[in-house]
Amino acid sequence: MKEKQLTLQQASRLFRDGMTIMVGGFMGVGTPPRLVDALLASGVRDLTLIANDTAFVDVGIGPLIVNGRVKKVIASHIGTNPETGRRMIAGEMEVVLVPQGTLIEQIRCGGAGLGGVLTPTGVGTVVEEGKQTLTLDGKKYLVELPLRADLALIRAHQADALGNLTYQLSARNFNPLIALAADITLVEADEIVPVGAIAPDHVVTPGAVIDHIISQEA
Repeated sequence: MKEKQLTLQQASRLFRDGMTIMVGGFMGVGTPPRLVDALLASGVRDLTLIANDTAFVDVGIGPLIVNGRVKKVIASHIGTNPETGRRMIAGEMEVVLVPQGTLIEQIRCGGAGLGGVLTPTGVGTVVEEGKQTLTLDGKKYLVELPLRADLALIRAHQADALGNLTYQLSARNFNPLIALAADITLVEADEIVPVGAIAPDHVVTPGAVIDHIISQEA
């Protein structure tokens, strides 16, 4: 197996303008802070972010919004970050709001190589506008297409040198599926442990889908 550990400086070389980046976390919990800081420090802009939410102005991916690095957000809600709403209303940033369950299913489809998902959520509302629909057994569904990204930035509790991961509490909500739905997946772990320290039954994300682990060095 190739060496998967990278320093933050090395990881920053993967960032470029105009990327689509998925970021794990819920209200900032489970979002990788060092990776977000490195993304901000790199100076890249015109990003498309796919995340559950935009957290707060100074938490999670919020600083990327505040500093004008994002051109488009695909998320389930933005209400806790007033800067997201301000930029959306001012036409400075595009915001696509997606029901939370639909969003994670679109990400799951992207990771699994599926063509999309059928959902009744949003039928008869503005969510339906411009989308294909299907009627099965008399019930109408929206066809929601898969979501993928150039990069996934995820946070794990433990990672071993091969990239096998465990998660802690609510950080498990989005990170495992986001880890599968990007061309390159970077993980920031609370602890890096030797291979074999994580029992096979406790592995949530297998190392085969992890490209790089951020080292714990400064």
